[in-house]
Amino acid sequence: MLRILIADGTPAAMQAEREPFGIPSNASLFETAVRSQQPHIQCSSINVADGQDLPGGVSLGDFDGIMFSGSPLHIYDRTPEVTRQIDFARAAFTADVPAWGSCWGLQLATVALGGTVRRNPRGRELGVARAITTTTAGRCHPLLAARPSVFDALCSHIDELEQLPPSAEVLAQNELCAIQAVAVELPSGSIFFGTQYHPEFTLSVAAGLIEMRAASLVGEGFGRDCAELVAMARDLQALDAEPERRDLAWRYGIGPEILEPVRRTAEIGTWLREAAKISSSSR
Repeated sequence: MLRILIADGTPAAMQAEREPFGIPSNASLFETAVRSQQPHIQCSSINVADGQDLPGGVSLGDFDGIMFSGSPLHIYDRTPEVTRQIDFARAAFTADVPAWGSCWGLQLATVALGGTVRRNPRGRELGVARAITTTTAGRCHPLLAARPSVFDALCSHIDELEQLPPSAEVLAQNELCAIQAVAVELPSGSIFFGTQYHPEFTLSVAAGLIEMRAASLVGEGFGRDCAELVAMARDLQALDAEPERRDLAWRYGIGPEILEPVRRTAEIGTWLREAAKISSSSR
């Protein structure tokens, strides 16, 4: 049985602001996602943003994989909540453990490995990342083997990778973000896979983020007023509860790559299988 550590990048105070909008913790989202792929995985979590340590007697090397979650933090703001995560990521890569990163997790790994991150000059990407297109490398890489060459995915980010770390390959991109999926072969011989989009998200999570940020989104031109965005959020929540709602799926252009849980979390399933291979070979 694989043992996976979920490194939560969202400070508890920020998570408390999300809960009234129905947004679960990162640990809960990732645990649900990995179990949609492999039901019997053993998951543990710590809040690295808040400085939570592993239990006594437990080390990073005791895990078969580490997952770095999303976060509303910005990697270029060198606050303690950020810097302690960079230090943790570097320790994880030194420990020779396969790693995964979603959104902030990808940005965190990029900086920890020597790359850079910036605010996206094209602006925010929220809700659904459209027309993510595999690169030449991505079309033959196992990370995206279960995806079509062009697909949509759930997302929420305003930052993007600026400079890749050594040995990184860009596997997918779209019009708003030139780096949507990355694979890195680590110096230790282990792997890091990451996506700028969120395979672990659900439509309800996307809806919660839209409602929570409605006022800011109106200011950015995503809606005429907050009521319009809240109505959209309600529709997405309804579609999440009833994915057979053809009317809502058609209205928002949402297909099976998002509506079907196993397809939505496909990249996480690939990473788990690769982590299992590495774990087996090291025993």
